[in-house]
Amino acid sequence: MVHGKTVGEVDRQGVIIEVHGADGGPPYMVRFEDGHTGLVFPGPDAVVVHQ
Repeated sequence: MVHGKTVGEVDRQGVIIEVHGADGGPPYMVRFEDGHTGLVFPGPDAVVVHQ
């Protein structure tokens, strides 16, 4: 989940589909709810939830 950076911006949720870092770390290839796929380096505005 990536939290919105400005007031009124919604949070974005996605699913990690590939892990490109060592030992399961970032960067991650993420497919977001809107179908967009991108390489993500999680910052302080992101939360990775293990399921």
